[in-house]
Amino acid sequence: MNILVCDDKLVMVKFLREFLESEGHCVTTAADGEEGYNKYLEIQPDAVITDMKMPKITGIELLKKIKAHNAEAIVITMTAFATIESAIEAMREGAYDYIIKPFSIDQIKIIMNKVGEKISLIKENKYLKSQLQTIYRFDNLIGQSGKMKEMYELISRVLDNRATVMITGETGTGKELIARAIHYNGPRANGPFIKVNCAAIPEGLLESELLGHEKGSFTGAISKKEGKFEIADGGTIFLDEIGEVPVSIQVKLLRVLQSREFERVGGNQTIKVDIRIIAATNRDLTQAIAEGRFRTDLYYRLNVVPIAVPPLRERITDISILVEHFVKKFSEENGRPVLKISKEAMDAFIKYNWPGNVRELENIIERIVILSKENTLTVADLPPHLVPKENQLEQLSVPSVGKNKMTEVVDYIEHKMIEEALKITNGQQTQAAEILGINRGSLIYKMKKFNLYNL
Repeated sequence: MNILVCDDKLVMVKFLREFLESEGHCVTTAADGEEGYNKYLEIQPDAVITDMKMPKITGIELLKKIKAHNAEAIVITMTAFATIESAIEAMREGAYDYIIKPFSIDQIKIIMNKVGEKISLIKENKYLKSQLQTIYRFDNLIGQSGKMKEMYELISRVLDNRATVMITGETGTGKELIARAIHYNGPRANGPFIKVNCAAIPEGLLESELLGHEKGSFTGAISKKEGKFEIADGGTIFLDEIGEVPVSIQVKLLRVLQSREFERVGGNQTIKVDIRIIAATNRDLTQAIAEGRFRTDLYYRLNVVPIAVPPLRERITDISILVEHFVKKFSEENGRPVLKISKEAMDAFIKYNWPGNVRELENIIERIVILSKENTLTVADLPPHLVPKENQLEQLSVPSVGKNKMTEVVDYIEHKMIEEALKITNGQQTQAAEILGINRGSLIYKMKKFNLYNL
């Protein structure tokens, strides 16, 4: 660490310099508070150790000036004239710790170890934030089609305000990526981004999850709990699958949207929050309103700025860009040369309908990159349901067949296509049926037929 020591006592300065340098730190010294502040601005040290009583500028004044310049600065104060009042004042002004002279080497060593951990944590948090801002940078949304450009323009217009945004689109189109891009490219980037999957939380727990609860408010509430709205204060809350929220809870959501305030379950204190709300759904909420499953007033509160994410089949010109992006990404992640893509394979990617959208494309390419033994991605690497029909029999190693050759070949192809779809979707039958273009009942029948329940 780079440490600045400020003290008008040369003996103390010499002692701290020798000890800290023996511990591997780089030390700069100052004989008074004024010199100390000038050197702080010059070298921007990781931590400052300052005496409280010094000429020109006192330690407490130096502490105030440093904290005004950088609220995260780590300043340790020390004095031989310890009083409760001076300790309280130093801590109130933001001192990291307070040392009473004389102190032992063990005492200063313990404090510096804590400082080292604190600095590592600060640097790690800054790194993670910078990574998040890179990952969800606006230009990391992949696509150059007309529909994507229209969406980019709309996103750019909502970044600098807190208007509620409703993102609609099919499963796998990247709704969460857009929500994060809005958050991390706007003024709330340093605040929390809290995601709530409304479909994954049981109805009986959803209210408590969103609003929090007080101790004893219901069976099992053994302590007070902050809800997601409270945790998201100063940042963004992303309500994914908003169409799955029960009507009984929708009215409470409406109040939060209207006034940014609520009470915890079982509580009387009104809690106010400063949050941006982004919701997403793959359902037709107008139909849900007609069926009485979604409140009209909540819909209009959520739908202030609607952003519709186009399915992949409606942005065909983006498919080749996405394929190249994911091939490069997964090749680099797996430490291998970036795979080349044959024209026939790219044509197959472009002609496929992509019911699972970008998520399906990403999962397929990751699997291909991991399993491929060659340096070029060819039609032979593609899962059966992506291979053009005229090439399927060529790509499959069909075993020897008996008298009813056509039936056995068809069964073999069906078996392989279903097996591949189930692997891509991690056994999710509804999604696999969508990929195959059949209903779930037909898929279950064929899974039984081909004994595919053990994948």
